[in-house]
Amino acid sequence: MKALYLASGSPRRRELLEQIGVPFSVISAAIDETPLPQEQPRAYVERLALAKARAGAEQAPGPGVVLSADTAVVLAGRILGKPLDEADALATLAAMSGQEHEVLTSVALVDGERSQVFSVSSRVRFRPIAAAEAKAYWASGEPRDKAGGYAIQGLGAVFVQSLQGSYSAVVGLPLCETAQLLGDFGIPCWQA
Repeated sequence: MKALYLASGSPRRRELLEQIGVPFSVISAAIDETPLPQEQPRAYVERLALAKARAGAEQAPGPGVVLSADTAVVLAGRILGKPLDEADALATLAAMSGQEHEVLTSVALVDGERSQVFSVSSRVRFRPIAAAEAKAYWASGEPRDKAGGYAIQGLGAVFVQSLQGSYSAVVGLPLCETAQLLGDFGIPCWQA
């Protein structure tokens, strides 16, 4: 069986891979995540996912397949990163209040011979969010390290009015598509 390395520090991605029974080891893949000038959101997340996979492959202790992913929250064509501070988080939540935004997650796999990358787009609509709610949510600590300043799998779920697309992709790893791609690379699900 081929070894699988996850080039991600995200505990959510680890949990999602464990959910589908795929054994893996976590490796480091630090890269610069600054968007390039005029870079479109899909190109941005695909570039980062592939860069993380390639950086992870350089750190892998042996041969195998490296999986990485990147997620971006996009509102009106603008990539919303992780909040810089409380003011930034509150402004982001205010902008998303009562609006629909896109969540793009790209996944990349590399194995030394080939590389593949794909993206999944989901649409999330927030209900109106009161300023006091946004402030209380910030105080919970959850939004501090989340793209777009919220976690659909956590306390932020109370803001989600509707979702079109893949729930697991919004969390950080689209399981249906990832499982298919892992199979293409010789790594089946349900091993554990």
